[in-house]
Amino acid sequence: MKKIYSISILTFSVVLLFNCTNVSESDLVNSQPPQVLTTYQDIKATIDNNCIGCHKSPPANGANTSLITFDNVKNAVLNNNLIGRISAQAGDAGAMPFGGPRLPQNLIDQIIKWEDDGLLENQ
Repeated sequence: MKKIYSISILTFSVVLLFNCTNVSESDLVNSQPPQVLTTYQDIKATIDNNCIGCHKSPPANGANTSLITFDNVKNAVLNNNLIGRISAQAGDAGAMPFGGPRLPQNLIDQIIKWEDDGLLENQ
């Protein structure tokens, strides 16, 4: 009986030993958050709140382009140096918004990310 008991404990120990793992749940789950692409919808409020006063349709106060639509804003990024103009320091030639304070860096960064992500309209 003692021999059967010893064999049972040995068998149980071997099974337990080989079923143990050093993999934790965190090893099994992707710890990197999924990359979220910035779209026009993410930057539209920034454009509307800071640019539309002059860059409406038709443009006013000396503005030369409208920023009302997705295509307008995309074209301004690609062809009119929109990011360079909003990144300039207030008072620099061509700095936007004209006559106002520079946009907060987080809003500028969001528009830069929109460009880096491919100038998407929607996801």
